[in-house]
Amino acid sequence: MIAGIDLGTTNSLIGVYESGFPTLLADPDGNRLTPSVVHYMADGSILVGREARRMQGLHPDRTISSVKRLIGGRFGDKGTEGLIGAKGSPVTLPIDGKKLTPEEVSSEILKRLKTIAEDRLGTQVNRAVITVPAYFNDAQRAATKKAGELAGFTVERILSEPTAAALAYGLDKLSDRSKVAVYDLGGGTFDLSILQLDNGVFEVLSTHGETRLGGDDLDEAIAELLARKAGIDSFTPGTDARLKEAAREAKERLSTEESLTLRLPFLTGGKSLEIPITRAEMEMVCEPIIRRTRAHCLRSLEDAGLNATDLDQIILVGGSTRMPLVRRLVQEIFGREPNLSQHPDEAVALGAILQGAILEGNLRNIALLDVTPLSLGIETFGGLMNVIIPRNTTIPAKAGEMFTNAVAGQSGMTITILQGEREMAADNWKLGSLDIPFPPSPKGAARVGVQFSLDADGILQVLARDTAAGTEKIMEIRSAVEVSDEAVEAMLAGSLEHAFEDMDARIFTEARLKAEEMLPAVEAALAQLGSELPGDEIAEIHKQTTEVTSALQAKETTRLKQALSTLDQATQTLATRLMERAMG
Repeated sequence: MIAGIDLGTTNSLIGVYESGFPTLLADPDGNRLTPSVVHYMADGSILVGREARRMQGLHPDRTISSVKRLIGGRFGDKGTEGLIGAKGSPVTLPIDGKKLTPEEVSSEILKRLKTIAEDRLGTQVNRAVITVPAYFNDAQRAATKKAGELAGFTVERILSEPTAAALAYGLDKLSDRSKVAVYDLGGGTFDLSILQLDNGVFEVLSTHGETRLGGDDLDEAIAELLARKAGIDSFTPGTDARLKEAAREAKERLSTEESLTLRLPFLTGGKSLEIPITRAEMEMVCEPIIRRTRAHCLRSLEDAGLNATDLDQIILVGGSTRMPLVRRLVQEIFGREPNLSQHPDEAVALGAILQGAILEGNLRNIALLDVTPLSLGIETFGGLMNVIIPRNTTIPAKAGEMFTNAVAGQSGMTITILQGEREMAADNWKLGSLDIPFPPSPKGAARVGVQFSLDADGILQVLARDTAAGTEKIMEIRSAVEVSDEAVEAMLAGSLEHAFEDMDARIFTEARLKAEEMLPAVEAALAQLGSELPGDEIAEIHKQTTEVTSALQAKETTRLKQALSTLDQATQTLATRLMERAMG
């Protein structure tokens, strides 16, 4: 099989086309996003992902992030100002007297993704499609391919990110001559590409962008704002890394909240800081950076000989496009709301998976007919509705996800099939259920693929398969599309009427599940390593676990989310030491 890989500036993903649907693969902790961070330990071992990012504050001189900004580059290029080397020679990064190339660093991220895929699939994964920004030059594309080969992949295709995103959004099913703008604001790069569909093939009409414009720049601006608000004039590289991590948290949370207070324990000289920040304050420092994308958008339209009104779709890609400020600017530039139907962090990876399936010959074009009147999904742990096929998806349609066991020793899974627009499973319509058995497994070890296949006649076929044993069950439901207009209107009206309380219930449930997992883990870690930590640090951890418990009992969603975030910050050193001990 051919894996699809989004090798990103901030995060990377891998997935495969399995059992008839594209699947993004998660690490043992259930995370599909792998931070694109590499840490080189003093003993010669290498950490990648979250473990490496935790080390960034402690050992910034041994940690490399955002390496995508340097791949295929040369000393003297924009963005290499702080690096030492002969102008015009290939960029290298010094670690322990060695000079590492960006390709070598990137290959460590790709090796980690390869390991994730092989562990989850139980088989070797040696072929890959890897995505790159549309404006990457030949040297950057060749360097990306070399990184893949160093990681042990045969790189079947280097795919432009806008084309991948367009595939993920299903834009290959638009009518011929359709024109699509892809606004891609990632962690370190930005590009605006305009594509035209012609006989099932996307042609890039124009593209403009910057290799050093993205979420990293936003984080830098927000970190400077936090430093000013906290009265910090000078700080160590470790403090700088902590502030940037806090800035990233603020950027993500203020995309849905109006204000928050960041708590940074033991930031400077053993002092803990509390920094309040509002969305308006964040947008004030971020707007000049995001405004820089406007010129690229207009130039790309001009190069393509188009007006904004000529476009059939505007799609958003990249985690930074979740910011309300970005979405307002995109609407201002193009005069219409963008298409928000796909997860912005995952669209490029899904497109790479689909391209891999096309190269394998496992994917063929299907005609567009009707649409689904309401979303179809299943109930997941905690009583949540997990949407598999969203409302208004054109049919025939096929989609699926991989699920795992939430409890150790679990020996089966009940798949409850739902229809509706409410966040909680109990508020939607139950269409049926089926049970899929599997051997008793540790938490997160079982893998059950669930595929929904909706044909042109409105018949929903649900396939559940234990991928390890190959056991599967199939159920057909003939009423998935045959829903009266009155019933649809009633469901939509109910979803609107209860939107805020539904979302609060989902957010609290997700936070509760995280708390119920995190509290025992912290307690166990303290029992193992508490004697090695300073007394004030242990006291701070106990204080925050008490606050999490109290917020959980009081069912206060915002307070619980803040408490979990603060506890996560307070246990950074504990987590690092636990990991170091585990590695011997």
